[in-house]
Amino acid sequence: MAFTSVDGLIKEVSPYYKKKGAPEGEHKLVYDAVSESLEPVYFWILDLMEDMGFSVEKLIDNFSSAPGSGHFGELGQRTTILQQQGTKILGDINNVMRSILNLVYDLKEFKIRLGAYDDLNSPGKREAAILSLKQIWMDKVDINKGNSSIKAMALGQAGFVTLIDAFLVAKDEKDAEKIDLNDRVKRLLISRIQEFNLWLNQSENELRKRYEIEKSYLKSQVNSLKIYSRWAKPYLKAAQQLEQKEQGKNPDFVKTFDTIILELTLLGKAQVSLSPELSALKSRKYYKCVLVDFYFRGIPRKIAQQSHYAFGGRAEVTFRAYTLNEEELAKLNEEMNKSDLTDVLSLIDGSTTESLEQLQADINSFLDEKKEDKKEDSSKDVNPILALFGYYEKKGGKSSGDKKKPIEVAKENFVEREHLRPFAAEEATKITYDIFDYFKKAHDMASYT
Repeated sequence: MAFTSVDGLIKEVSPYYKKKGAPEGEHKLVYDAVSESLEPVYFWILDLMEDMGFSVEKLIDNFSSAPGSGHFGELGQRTTILQQQGTKILGDINNVMRSILNLVYDLKEFKIRLGAYDDLNSPGKREAAILSLKQIWMDKVDINKGNSSIKAMALGQAGFVTLIDAFLVAKDEKDAEKIDLNDRVKRLLISRIQEFNLWLNQSENELRKRYEIEKSYLKSQVNSLKIYSRWAKPYLKAAQQLEQKEQGKNPDFVKTFDTIILELTLLGKAQVSLSPELSALKSRKYYKCVLVDFYFRGIPRKIAQQSHYAFGGRAEVTFRAYTLNEEELAKLNEEMNKSDLTDVLSLIDGSTTESLEQLQADINSFLDEKKEDKKEDSSKDVNPILALFGYYEKKGGKSSGDKKKPIEVAKENFVEREHLRPFAAEEATKITYDIFDYFKKAHDMASYT
């Protein structure tokens, strides 16, 4: 990450806190009870904040188990299973993607070929279409005869130099009879003209059948990709969530101890209710924010005859009060999305979305051919390929390739600086202390600073 804590990030994105430095108010308490579970500490504070009208988000959720602990071994097995299953499904997705690519390129070639057949019914294009199809017949069909093919005989045997030109000029057997050629070349030409006309009548029907069959197969493969995408995403997300944070030189973390370190951060925000006088002023919305950092150093205890653990130990909880306007909150979210706390799928989103968008245009061009006659908007169709990478979860359906201008936090005007910010800061300071005080009294903490 580019930052070590959300507290530090707020001080970076907010011009106000860049200058001020410290939060509006900060309180810390320690709860140390090895024999009791740590979960009630977290959920008690979470429920209290929600009951007091805050909209609460979890911004950080990291953990580290000591390599020598039983919890590390069991969690490692689960992570390995998730990674293996996700990798297997990704392999299936790659195979389907390869099949779709091949189908798309085959269908493009078929479409070009069918374009020549369509031109046969156009008086102005018929002659060019016939010449094009004759070239295809010589390259794809007649060439299989080896040394007796038209090109091989015309280029390699004396007396047949005019065979290619005569074949391209002659329209049918009667036309071939009129051409001034020796009898040996003329007999060969008539037989090849007959073969070409027979192929011309049959190949169009076969090619159109093959075209429709491959379009149906393409649709089937796209649907399969959609299914695989839905299956893969939960495994990939779960495996990423079970990744442990490197603790480095943290003295609380000893490799052979039966220890776990948990780091959690909650951000609660509530819009400040202004007086009628202040509400009448045109300004940005201001929010009173409570940032709660949890640092748990626990001892995992496996519950008897069950597969999960309980964590007792020491909890350090820090409460900080902030006042942020709507632009600062948006900037905070923008910076958080740039960090490695985001979904694991975002790691490959940028390198895949652009190419997948191009592929989707080709897929729609084949699957929506009938819809084009009804002038339906094919852009409304959901692309399962892009869905795998969270493309449609983005606001407005914009791809990650679309460059968005970074959010700029404007300077505060006089009213915001002298009235709104101080009023909101007072509100944030008071309610942060109330949350701290309620929790402290309810749990009778041993000490706080």
